[in-house]
Amino acid sequence: MTPDALEVHRQRILSLIEEIKTYLQTMEEARQPIAPSSALGRLTRMDALSNQGIQQSLLETAQRRLEGFGNALDRIDRGTYGICMRCSGEISPGRLEAVPEAPVCMGCLDKRNRPRASR
Repeated sequence: MTPDALEVHRQRILSLIEEIKTYLQTMEEARQPIAPSSALGRLTRMDALSNQGIQQSLLETAQRRLEGFGNALDRIDRGTYGICMRCSGEISPGRLEAVPEAPVCMGCLDKRNRPRASR
């Protein structure tokens, strides 16, 4: 990958990191425990609890992506960005465009996610 292409990826990743940090800060501020004594009706309270669980899942996903972006920046600095961590092959530009923090190529990802044949 050319130095110019690496810099484009670096800037995009830095921008995505800022977006996720802003999102995480907003979500953390919005998260509040739902008190049992609140004036919500029973169904509304159950809906609020369900939404709270969904928000927690979204927060965890955003935190994992943030960690992945940090790892991607480390790979850029080491000169290994765009190289599959499993097979050492090139990660396709399309994959890096869709998932800039991708550590493995599609071939290795498919192998990892493919169900094993029964013996």
